[in-house]
Amino acid sequence: MPGQPTVFLDRDGTLLKEVPYLDSARRAELLPGVAEALTTLHQAGLLLIVVSNQSGVARGLLDEGVLLAIQERIDAELAAHGARIDAYYHCPHHNVVGAPPLRRRCRCRKPRPGLLERACEDFVIDLERSAGVGDDVRDLQAYAALGLPGVLVGTGKGRRARQRLAEQGKDPDLYCGHLGEAVPWLLRRTVQKKVPSQA
Repeated sequence: MPGQPTVFLDRDGTLLKEVPYLDSARRAELLPGVAEALTTLHQAGLLLIVVSNQSGVARGLLDEGVLLAIQERIDAELAAHGARIDAYYHCPHHNVVGAPPLRRRCRCRKPRPGLLERACEDFVIDLERSAGVGDDVRDLQAYAALGLPGVLVGTGKGRRARQRLAEQGKDPDLYCGHLGEAVPWLLRRTVQKKVPSQA
């Protein structure tokens, strides 16, 4: 069975307004244009998968129930626009903060690619026609670890991340002010990319 083109998405600062250690669904607010962008991507047949560091769990600032409530709020808002997130993956760990087992060096905390690898175990994904979007250098590094191009958005931490990259003489594969601006490029990269014919 052929794999499905996928867009991996960071959550805070990319889909949601940046709130340090978001600990309540009531404070979860989609950024302007996100619902419309995800609707377009969803209707094009893309898998939409959220991959997010959530060290607030290790820090004791929130729990899995709060994360689920936030996801449900996102899902409700997107459903009103005819879109959906296909899956959420998050890393609750931190390298040095909290108590074991949440305090540990894990493979799922971005910039490591463990969350994406888990998604690839759960879904049949065509990595050749997939991409990632985030507002932090760690997001781009996680995507690059699986050979995926990364879009850096200027929302959340994105402007500062772009400056840090520029100071290192680097550029993201694409920089956009917000997710909506990335949609045409994402469609070209995914559903419109030609797949080599099998001999």
